[in-house]
Amino acid sequence: MGLYDRNYTNDTSSIDATTEYAAAQDSALVKFVKLTYIFFGASLFFAFVGAVIGFYNLQLVYENRMILFVAEIAALFGLMFSRSKPGLNIAMLFIFTTLTGLVATPLVAMVAAKAGAGAVVMAFAMTTIIFGVMSIFGIRTRKDLASMGKMLFIALIVVIACSVINLFFLESSMFQVLISSATAILFSIYVAYDTQNIIRGLYTSPVDAAISLYLDFYNIFMSLLSLIGLSSKD
Repeated sequence: MGLYDRNYTNDTSSIDATTEYAAAQDSALVKFVKLTYIFFGASLFFAFVGAVIGFYNLQLVYENRMILFVAEIAALFGLMFSRSKPGLNIAMLFIFTTLTGLVATPLVAMVAAKAGAGAVVMAFAMTTIIFGVMSIFGIRTRKDLASMGKMLFIALIVVIACSVINLFFLESSMFQVLISSATAILFSIYVAYDTQNIIRGLYTSPVDAAISLYLDFYNIFMSLLSLIGLSSKD
């Protein structure tokens, strides 16, 4: 009977320890997700600030758009290399997102001039809806989306290659429509993929997770703006 009592006590301690560990894990994940979306929201705010600065200096931004684009890419690489350095990675995140707002200004201004400011608002609203729906899908689906990682990366490389070819060689509006449509679909899928990875704790820091979500949102928004701009083209 004493042996039974001892086993029963040990089992209870083991269950309690497991329960406490699981609760601690859940609490850490909730905190991680909250920080991720705080940084994501802050990234959108800094992009908005960059866009406002760009609108007040539209001619200057347009004349130096290639320099700003190179600075944007450099900031992204800087963010990647500083991901393990707390504080610096946050600063690089906001520098990068501010630059994306500046770089987006000419396209936003063009769409607003041709289709009206309402078209820009509509593109943002559509992006928000797509982002929300795909985030919920990533959370609710029982399908393991991690297996799609390689396929999504290959699709991303193809889209980038097609964009470069069209930019420097073809300059085809119809091809650009296909590229923008493919980009919007691709990053919509990426929203679900990245959201599921965040929930499963596959990111090392909230900053890494936030920049993934931000890039998804930004690319969907820019693709929709591009489609609206092309449909409004004379």
